[in-house]
Amino acid sequence: MQNLPVLYIGNKNYSSWSLRAWLGLRVAGVAFEEKLVPLRSEEWHAKAPVFSPTAKVPAYFDGTKTIWEALGILEYIADSQPDTMLWPLDIDVRAIARAVSLEMHGGFGPLRSSMPMNCRKSLPGLGRNKGVDKDITRITEIFKMCRTQYGQGGDFLFGHFSIADAMFAPVITRFKTYGVSLDPIGNAYMETILALPEMKEWYADAATEEWVIDDAEVK
Repeated sequence: MQNLPVLYIGNKNYSSWSLRAWLGLRVAGVAFEEKLVPLRSEEWHAKAPVFSPTAKVPAYFDGTKTIWEALGILEYIADSQPDTMLWPLDIDVRAIARAVSLEMHGGFGPLRSSMPMNCRKSLPGLGRNKGVDKDITRITEIFKMCRTQYGQGGDFLFGHFSIADAMFAPVITRFKTYGVSLDPIGNAYMETILALPEMKEWYADAATEEWVIDDAEVK
């Protein structure tokens, strides 16, 4: 029996990058073995440099090579398993999907730092400042553009679930935690992501975790 590829992830309560890769693979129907290594634990410090060249999560080992970075992992799956349809088929639409995914990958620093991912908490109103509000406005614009211009045929940013949805899923968990409401289009899209069975599974697992990272907790 052939061994499954392994996806190394961190705590489901905190690890936004782990969620991106995990959700993309799960919704696409890619079989893999999940190995969770608690962030900043002794196990983490011992194992992370072994399973990832950057000592970070996520990392994906397919039996012959390791792919790191969530976007790198999902791009590899999209290329090697095109039946997953992780990118839109139309080249022009695919370019837009890649652009917003890369904007998410490299941007929105104020929101990330002021509203860290924490699936277990409900902290409405915390973390808001001018930089965060600017990020929220831009994300609202992205959701509206994608849903109205490219979202026909489905409930996701580009109709069918894509890498773009996986990239923005952790932001939606932040909006849920910190009580951020968008416009009607954005709120409907948020509900679509949160209603995914895979997202419900992630939240259920996060709720059972006992690890607490003090400096990742907004008080």
